[in-house]
Amino acid sequence: MQEIPIYLFTGFMDSGKTTLIKETLFENGFAEEGKSLIICCEDGEVEYDETELQKINAKLVMIENEEEFTTERLEEIHTSYLPDQIFLEYNGTWGMDTLMETKLPRGWTIIQSLATVDATTFDMYLSNMRAMIMEQLFSADVVIFNRCDDSTDKGKYRRNVKALNRKAQLVYERADGTLDERPEELPFDISGDEIEITDADYAIWYMDCMENPKKYVGKKVKFLALVYNPDKLKKGVFVPGRFAMTCCVEDVTFIGFKCKYPDEDMIPHKSWIHITAEVRLEFAKEYKGKGPVLYPVSIEPAEKPATPEEELVYFS
Repeated sequence: MQEIPIYLFTGFMDSGKTTLIKETLFENGFAEEGKSLIICCEDGEVEYDETELQKINAKLVMIENEEEFTTERLEEIHTSYLPDQIFLEYNGTWGMDTLMETKLPRGWTIIQSLATVDATTFDMYLSNMRAMIMEQLFSADVVIFNRCDDSTDKGKYRRNVKALNRKAQLVYERADGTLDERPEELPFDISGDEIEITDADYAIWYMDCMENPKKYVGKKVKFLALVYNPDKLKKGVFVPGRFAMTCCVEDVTFIGFKCKYPDEDMIPHKSWIHITAEVRLEFAKEYKGKGPVLYPVSIEPAEKPATPEEELVYFS
């Protein structure tokens, strides 16, 4: 059975899904791959011109209700159109579980998932519909932030996506379609030999250090940490870190670094410490390759934060 590739496009209405599909078909040569089928699950401001689609051997099918997104309906579409490739424009308000749990016709295979995000409304969605928008970005191979300008906080957007989806490639586009190549700014200074990491910046630093460890090599970092040091852990090693909220309360996870310390048995499991440590880049099986490993310069007991909320750190 020949594989029929599906290119999945997710995102809220008017985030740029239709425009991206049209650019892919008409400008990027995808229409040369045989019969193309667009399955559109919502009506946005940008529409498809079926006359233009005919010129590139492409057809358009609408599925207007989530209840109609079924195996039976997709089988009917397959039999009617016998596509060579499919562009699925999924409705941003439908549950991703509807898509993932629906059995696709034989041969249909999602080979790439692209999510479009309107940078001018992303903060609003993070504040009011965080779980819904992050669900769409969770499994995307590429996340495209469009309508960016000089005020767009690229670092914040990257951290929010990467907290849940480390593999995603991020692209930033300005309103005129050009790439926004401004460097992402960090909220703390890394120019000195010693960096003090506040609770507000810990998750941001963790993400940056894991992705770009070389720029921290040889520097000393100081932060408040919760100790992970159960009896089962290898001798001479413990993990200082923090619990971080990635999406919602149900998605709290511990994020920390491998730390080599000969007197680790003196550091109680689940205790709080102020740690100053030098960052080195070493192979570690925990990282499945090279990654940042901490070597303590000083460790002091610390008071546990006053409230459960203050124990958490955030990627925003």
